[in-house]
Amino acid sequence: MALAPEEQVALGPFRVDTANRRLFRDGVSLELRPQAFRALKVLIDNRGQLVEYPQLIREAWAGLQVSKHTVAVTVNEVKDALGVYGSWITCRPKLGYLLEVPESNDFIRRGWHFLNLYTRAGFENGLRCFQQAAEKDSADFRAFAGVASAYLMLGGFLMRAPRSIGGAFLEAHQRAVSLCGLTPELLADRAFGRIIFEGQPAQAEAELLEARKVGSTSPHVHIRLALAYMALGQLDRAADVMRRAEAGDTLLPELTFTGTLLRLFRRDFDAAVRWGREKLDLHPGSQVGRAFYAEALDHAGNSEQALAQYRLAAAMSPDISWIRAQEARCLARHGSSSKALAILQHLQRNRETEYVDAYFLALVLDALGKRGEAFQELERARAENSYALLFVDVDPKADGLKGSSQFGVWRGHAVAVVARAC
Repeated sequence: MALAPEEQVALGPFRVDTANRRLFRDGVSLELRPQAFRALKVLIDNRGQLVEYPQLIREAWAGLQVSKHTVAVTVNEVKDALGVYGSWITCRPKLGYLLEVPESNDFIRRGWHFLNLYTRAGFENGLRCFQQAAEKDSADFRAFAGVASAYLMLGGFLMRAPRSIGGAFLEAHQRAVSLCGLTPELLADRAFGRIIFEGQPAQAEAELLEARKVGSTSPHVHIRLALAYMALGQLDRAADVMRRAEAGDTLLPELTFTGTLLRLFRRDFDAAVRWGREKLDLHPGSQVGRAFYAEALDHAGNSEQALAQYRLAAAMSPDISWIRAQEARCLARHGSSSKALAILQHLQRNRETEYVDAYFLALVLDALGKRGEAFQELERARAENSYALLFVDVDPKADGLKGSSQFGVWRGHAVAVVARAC
């Protein structure tokens, strides 16, 4: 049964279930004794106001006489559960306790709302909200962590050129670390940046394993680790950590597209169709998940359904260019070359004003039989640092390119360039 609105309280990145006396962060329940939860509830009910000892004891301990030391121990339990956010609770010696959420909090909450839309407009709006939060309170690490996350999403979903925003991501991330230290969550973000901006999945794997070891319970860590393993061609290990991610939270929107992608890379196309359909029933608004579901349908031989799903995904997010490229590739593969060419030309014109990932254009060109131009786009993708290239060895969409003698030449050149850069 769904909780009534008054039974759920948002506190920064936390959700407080007052009916069942539970505290959640990123869908993960945090350990908190009932007595500590009662103390937290009193502070939340009086946020922004000093709660003096007599009131705190009366409301949290039901009037039972306890010492100030007992109160201090209990409140410290709450602060420990909140982690870096424990600093929001301050003690006024001999008086009581005060819970103050920074003024930047509203901007930060709005920023995460926008990021969770998974559209270019959402990511751009979220970035602006986090930047406004940073202007409001330059000491709030969450604002800079949010800025870094927005850049990760823009790069990760191929909406901005990774090469153009990698520096901005790193600057925001370093500022967040300087304010609160390298938390497991920030370590996981840095690791994801290794994949998106630096093309270093092995380094990302090491840092994600470290984030898990030092206390991260977020299923997002497992999803990112799965992506690192996919880039390394270790699909069985990717499947193992994806099972852990699902065990952590079966309702995560990211599972919709990451799970389908893994099954596509494993060439288990029927399983990819089943997974995609099941998860879209939970997240019908996931345009990215719908695009990967469409790809699964195409590989499974259901081209008409695939095209319908591509068109729906593109209508939901016309600003995600690679979804249109995927539609064009599907059209070209099934004999509608003129329609595919029209989409390709539209995307090429758009490139003058916005980022269009070259890897996906290479796939369209290959499907149209323009292999020479396809390899030109592959080279452009390498120059633009498209992290989609990390998956070329396991991506079934690239099988045609990999079957060409040109691929070995291109790959050898690409590896040599990376080696010189390192």
